[in-house]
Amino acid sequence: MADIDGRMPLVAHLEELRNRLLRSVAAVLIGTVVCWVLYPQILDLLLEPYCRLRDGLADQTVFGNGCELLVTDPLEPFAVRMMVAGYGGVCLAMPVLLWQSWRFIAPGLHTRERRWAIPFVVTGLLLFAGGCWLAYWSIPRALDFLVGIGGPDLVSVFSPARYLSFVVKMTLAFGIGFEFPLVLVFMQFAGILTPAALRQARRYAVVGIVALVAVLTPSGDPFTLMVLSVPMLLFYEVAILIGALRNRRRGG
Repeated sequence: MADIDGRMPLVAHLEELRNRLLRSVAAVLIGTVVCWVLYPQILDLLLEPYCRLRDGLADQTVFGNGCELLVTDPLEPFAVRMMVAGYGGVCLAMPVLLWQSWRFIAPGLHTRERRWAIPFVVTGLLLFAGGCWLAYWSIPRALDFLVGIGGPDLVSVFSPARYLSFVVKMTLAFGIGFEFPLVLVFMQFAGILTPAALRQARRYAVVGIVALVAVLTPSGDPFTLMVLSVPMLLFYEVAILIGALRNRRRGG
């Protein structure tokens, strides 16, 4: 579908994008089915930060005696299972999503750069997993801050939909945020950005990253803001370094 110069027409690009999207959607659907079946085990894992919060509270600021969540809507359990399965399907499909993204970008890269397919996918998976782990580690601390900020006269009652939405969105926000360096690196590979431009925009990037993290994270507490902002700022510097090393190797 490419011409003699290796270029593809617009229609071919659109067809390629459609095929990649269809495969990605299929992978997410398969992952959703798997997470639907494994929902009890996933639910226990997601409740663990709440249980640790309950064990660490000296006063009665959270309603109940165990790790129970209060259901107030008969449709809520079904909606919660759908939400957990859907977001879990995205996490399970992440290797396929990264691979399809690479396959779509690869035709615009040089031959030597196309060899980075496996490192790209592996690095993306490790970064995503690292972000999810950091979120899981920070959730009890964020909950402790949010529960205690109102004072001892307020007793918190968590519903499954609200609590699990908070945990899942926090985890995905951290996982996606940790993909930030890959985006910057490949924008440099594609010639959209340069290391010099990133250096010049460093001060604006600091403000933009903090603002983006404040929007992405559902808790809004300063601890979570710092935990995600600091790695993303470090990733920004790492992306500049990788771009500079690439230009030096190419003599640019």
